[in-house]
This record gives sequence, C-alpha cells and structure tokens, in this order.
Amino acid sequence: MPPFPARPLLLLSNGTAEDLIGARLLEEVGRPARVLPLVGEGRAYAGVPGATKIGPTLSLPSGGFPFGSVANLRADLRAGLIGTTLGQVRAARAAGREAGVVAVVGDAHALTLGTLAARAGGVPLVHVQPLLSAHYAERLGLRGALRELNALGANLPLPSELALARRAHTVYLRDAATARLYAARGVPARWAGSFAMDTLPAPERDLSALIGDRPALALLPGSREDHRESLPLMLRAAARLPEVTPLVAWPHGWAAVTLPPGWTLRVEDDRTAWAEGERTRVTLLRGAFGAVARAADVAVGTAGTANEQLAGLGVPVVAFPTRGPQFTPGFVRRQGRLLGEALRPVPPDPEAMAAEVRAVLRDGRGRARAALDGLTRIGPGGALPVIAAELRALLDQRP
Repeated sequence: MPPFPARPLLLLSNGTAEDLIGARLLEEVGRPARVLPLVGEGRAYAGVPGATKIGPTLSLPSGGFPFGSVANLRADLRAGLIGTTLGQVRAARAAGREAGVVAVVGDAHALTLGTLAARAGGVPLVHVQPLLSAHYAERLGLRGALRELNALGANLPLPSELALARRAHTVYLRDAATARLYAARGVPARWAGSFAMDTLPAPERDLSALIGDRPALALLPGSREDHRESLPLMLRAAARLPEVTPLVAWPHGWAAVTLPPGWTLRVEDDRTAWAEGERTRVTLLRGAFGAVARAADVAVGTAGTANEQLAGLGVPVVAFPTRGPQFTPGFVRRQGRLLGEALRPVPPDPEAMAAEVRAVLRDGRGRARAALDGLTRIGPGGALPVIAAELRALLDQRP
C-alpha cells in the first residue's frame, strides 16, 4: 500500500496573499498537490515540495483587483482576462476529475472554479476565505454601501457565494465574527486562527545595529503597483522625522524603486540599499519583512496583508490612499473598518504622514488602543495546521 493517497490535492488560489497562504498550507499538508494560481504566476509555490502548477496564468495589470476601478477592469480585459479565465475553468475541471480533495484559498471567483472542480471529481471541497470580514460592514450604512458598490461582494458575502459555501465540506474564515456570520446563514463555517499571522515570516536578520536607540518606522509600499506612487511619498515623510529610524520592507527588485526628485539609490547587495535625499538616508531591505515587522514601533503602509500583519502584532499603521490599483480611497475605508484604531488614515501628503507618525509615538494611550484593536481584530495564528490536518484526513479517506 503506498504511503500517500494516489489522488493528489488540488489547490486553487487567486492573489498574492492567497498564494502565500496556499504555499504555507501545502507545506503543512505534506502531500502531492496540483496548484492552479488564478492571479499572477503563483511564484509563492516555487520550491514547495510536491507542488505542481497547472493551467494558464496571467499577470494582471490590476494585480488582481479588476473591479477596483473601471480603469483596472479595462486594463485586465485588454491583457487577456477572459481568455485566461476560460482556460483556467477547463484546467480546474480536468484536474478535479483526478483529485482526492479540492482546496480553495480566495474569494467568490476562486470558490466558483473550485466548486466546478470538486463536482467534476465528486470530491469534497474546503474553502479558505481570507478576504471577507464581518468588520467590513461596521459603520458602513446605506450611503457607504452605495459609495462602494464595486466592493459589494467584498464587504459582505453575496447570496451566490453563500450558496456555494453551503455545499463545501468546511469553510474557514479569517476571524470569529465572520465565522458566526457565515454559520448563521447555514454555512459549515469555522474559525481556527488568523491566516495573515500564519504567513508572517520569522525575523530573517538582526536589525538592531541599523535601528540603534531610536523608534523604528516600518515603511510598507506593498507588492502591488501602488508602490510607484506611495514609496516616494513615504521617503519624503521619513525625511521629516529625524527622530525615527525608517526601514522599507521592499518586496521587488532594485530596478523597481521609484524615488522622489533629487533622491538617489545606493545598492550594497541584493538584500540592502539606501535611498538618500533631503539630508536623509533611508534603508531598503529585501527579504526582511518579518524582521522589519517585528522591529517596528509604528508603520506607514499602502499594503493589504502587510498592514494587517503589523496591526496583528500590535503596531499602529498610518495609511494613505493611492490612485491604485489596490490601495484606493475605498480600500482604505474598508481596511479602516477592519482594523479599527489600528489604522490611522491620512491624506497622501508627507507632512500629514509625518505628523500622524509623531502623534502616534507621543500618545501612549492611543497607541495602546490601536494595539488592542489590531490584536483582537486580526487575532492569533494557528489556522493552517488545523486546515492541513483536515485535508490530510480527507485525502486518506479517498484511495
């Protein structure tokens, strides 16, 4: 008898954060798997033992936010969104016929394709929903809902998604409040911990010599194209804060760094560079997000999951909107409802950012309230080992 089931796990995910969750989940499962990344190339799965990528991939101009704006949708359609999606539907159904279990990490679109795959193979489906939160509906109101019609299915689960979720074996949600909301609507819902905190890396390097005795300011431009607009503003804000040590958690190559006019970039190696201007020197670090996150006393971020992870560590996050594709004014409002006092929205102005960072550092009580909101709303990690154990048990039931 073989040590593992002959039929592999099929995993679908649709987004950068979702791919990271999926990759960590596969490492926990420890079984052969076929992976269908629906947004981007699924680079997070490179090197995951036993994982084989299938189906067509497409790097979307919107970064996976086609409905963030009309411009996002238009750009994605021109890039081949429809043709690629149809190819992914065919790949999901074909892989589902050979799978032992289907797992989905993502939103309603990923759940739809995962449901098609599970039905094709007559196998159980486990849905990991890391996007929706009951907190998104807090203080929304009718006016807010009308203003965010393009995010209707992101603020609350639509009836169509709930109908699919009810047919799943288990649906894992990002927080306890959302699990209660789903369960009240007949979904086999469960909360086992925060996916965001499960994917937070351990500190990759010692930053104490860089930080010294000043508070550490984490700058989080994010993995989407918003960074081209947000990084220059963050650097200019850092130049107005001589009392802190600014550290950029940089997820791209050095060629992608966009600097304010008059600034220069000095590269030391593939892990460290310095942006210099306005009599200020800011350190940029690659492959060191875990270290930067844990060293931070306060953050300025235009990121999705990274902002949530800092809040989950009890670190207040100052945020400002960009022109997109991800961190638009609507996204900032939604993340503010999710994180409560842990998120401090300001205009996209270096003076405003610097003033808010300084206010956070001086206000001990406000910082404590922000930490409490972040810690309670994001919650502790621990979900992925639980989900992995369920997937292994389901695979073992299907020789």
